Amino acid sequence: MNHSRWRSHLTALLTALIACVGLLSLSSAPAWAKAGTITEFPTPTGSGDPIGITTGPDGNLWFTAGTDIGRITTAGSVTGFPVPQALGEPQFITAGPDGNLWFTALSGNAIGRITPSGAIIEFPLPKKDCRSTNGCQPQEITAGPDGNLWFTERAGNQIGRITTSGSLTEFPIPTQSSLPEGITVGPDGNLWFAEFNIGNIGRITTAGLVTEFHVSTSGPWGITAGSDGNLWFTLSFGNSIGRITTGGSFASFPLPTRCGNKFGCKPLGIAAGPDGNLWFTEFNGDKIGRITTQ
Repeated sequence: MNHSRWRSHLTALLTALIACVGLLSLSSAPAWAKAGTITEFPTPTGSGDPIGITTGPDGNLWFTAGTDIGRITTAGSVTGFPVPQALGEPQFITAGPDGNLWFTALSGNAIGRITPSGAIIEFPLPKKDCRSTNGCQPQEITAGPDGNLWFTERAGNQIGRITTSGSLTEFPIPTQSSLPEGITVGPDGNLWFAEFNIGNIGRITTAGLVTEFHVSTSGPWGITAGSDGNLWFTLSFGNSIGRITTGGSFASFPLPTRCGNKFGCKPLGIAAGPDGNLWFTEFNGDKIGRITTQ
């Protein structure tokens, strides 16, 4: 299965999961009553491989799908907005502080911005110092505490920052070939990211100062802030969930089984749930996992 389809599975699973947990917390019905009902909606005509999804400022959900940015209302009405050919296939998407949606275009080597009405503007990334012929391969993206958008560059080995007016700054990661993947805002006001290839968790201040913490050679992938004030991440090759404090202290928690696979359950995506726990996907186990913070 290719990288995009991995991400497609993760997004769909985590989105359904968090929605279900939210329903449970709001309902006084018996446990799991009416929870888990799934409805599927087709993506826009001609598009495929949906990957990233986020809630928009207009109350709709916005997602990437093939060569489209899609918008779906909570009633299920879907609209597709084709991206310019130069952007290729968009990957991940997040809501910006300016009322627009921002997305990464991995093969297009660019960051895109789309308004709630569907107008798209692209901001190309420089190809210098990038290992791939397709450029720096921007991957995951998140809104930072400073009012800017922050993203990882897999092939560029950099963390990127783009202002809502399109001004771009790139910050090199000290360790070469680190393959940064997930990125999130930490409780300390910094950005934290996972370096898949090297086994580091990175921290970058909004001024661009990067600090790396070596945690494991087991492929850290997804990362999120927990309700306990720590950062939690998946160790995709270590069959474990990791935790790191904002001071850099690391602990890992092995999964109870290996899912009948010599490579383990392969946890990938992770998200903080409304119940205060962390929820994650097990790619090889076809399961959703939950881990408490205490």
